[in-house]
Amino acid sequence: MAEGPFDERIYRGRFAPSPTGPLHFGSLIAAVASYADARTHRGAWILRMEDLDRPRERPGAAERILKTLRAFGFAWDAPILYQSERTPAYEAALSRLAQAGLAYPCGCTRSEIAAIAESGPEGHIYPGTCRTGLVQGRSQRSMRLNTQGARIAFEDRIQGPQSQSIDASVGDFVLHRADGIHAYQLAVVIDDAFQGITHVVRGADLLLSTPRQILLQRHLGLSLPAYAHVPLILDERGRKLSKSHAAAPVDPDDPLPALNLAWRLLGQTSLPEHGSPQAFWDLAIPRWRIEDIPAKEALTIEPTLQPID
Repeated sequence: MAEGPFDERIYRGRFAPSPTGPLHFGSLIAAVASYADARTHRGAWILRMEDLDRPRERPGAAERILKTLRAFGFAWDAPILYQSERTPAYEAALSRLAQAGLAYPCGCTRSEIAAIAESGPEGHIYPGTCRTGLVQGRSQRSMRLNTQGARIAFEDRIQGPQSQSIDASVGDFVLHRADGIHAYQLAVVIDDAFQGITHVVRGADLLLSTPRQILLQRHLGLSLPAYAHVPLILDERGRKLSKSHAAAPVDPDDPLPALNLAWRLLGQTSLPEHGSPQAFWDLAIPRWRIEDIPAKEALTIEPTLQPID
């Protein structure tokens, strides 16, 4: 491990899996990067279970993820936070935004939006139909953030300078869904602030979400963490190695092959021989350099290297 005293005031990182299935190699990449970065800075590593989307949650998935993380040698420095227990905090933040005139009710369905909206990098761009008030005869289905004129620029520690016109790329995005669930973009901002997160290291699939989160942080007067987005790992057909493509989970009974492969894909120097996850981390953490991670949003892994079926 890194030498020197533990000081969570300097650095508080986190890993936030969703219990919609077992831990997969794509998620392991983010976990390895966030853990190594936190420990190298002698900081805290916090674990959050993002179980907000309850209809997609699988029974027993959270416990299985925790078991896998322990088997891989991860250790967290605070009680686990479960988003399903945080509804009052999200409600309070949404109320603040609405009272400030920044959030508004929307009565549009997905099919109605799709019929008139342009396509953006993450789906249909909401055209602002309800921005000035609900269309006559419609009732509220969701709550959206007014993004008119919003442009966000930030420096990603891996991917470099980023800039996005949220209004043009995404439109007014949802904060509270039609099914009664608070949206990820709102929840993650509130929880990062609540847990005092100073550094976010996660997958590049969330790079385009970051401007939305920064906008919410500014509206709510919250501190902004430093962001770093590691490349996604794709299979030979360009598919993300994740549960969405039915990839097999990493093996908690044989963690070293996946740990070693993750380390190499993150661009880090080869490690001396080691025989356990603890030995892996003892050797890896002093050698961690986030500057060596490829500044790419995705990397393709050869089939012979995949630690999954």
